[in-house]
Amino acid sequence: MIYDVSAELEREFGPKGSESRKAAEDKAWEEYNAQVLLDARKNAGLTQQELAERIGADKGYVSRLERGLTIPTVSTLYRIAAAMGLVVELRPASS
Repeated sequence: MIYDVSAELEREFGPKGSESRKAAEDKAWEEYNAQVLLDARKNAGLTQQELAERIGADKGYVSRLERGLTIPTVSTLYRIAAAMGLVVELRPASS
């Protein structure tokens, strides 16, 4: 059976460019980024409490980040990365 992903996305979330599709894409990126932060923290061997202490926040804040309920500011993202021994790299997107 051939599965048309584009048709399924359109059926579920609306056509490309629609408000409902944009909202779904935004939510998907929030969840993806939350998972990236969770995985990075675990790879760094830190608990939520330890990361929170390193960035001057509380454990609840880190939990909300990892569940995609809160989006960090750019400066906080840099602090989080540094606290885990990582760097944020900005580079041109490949063509």
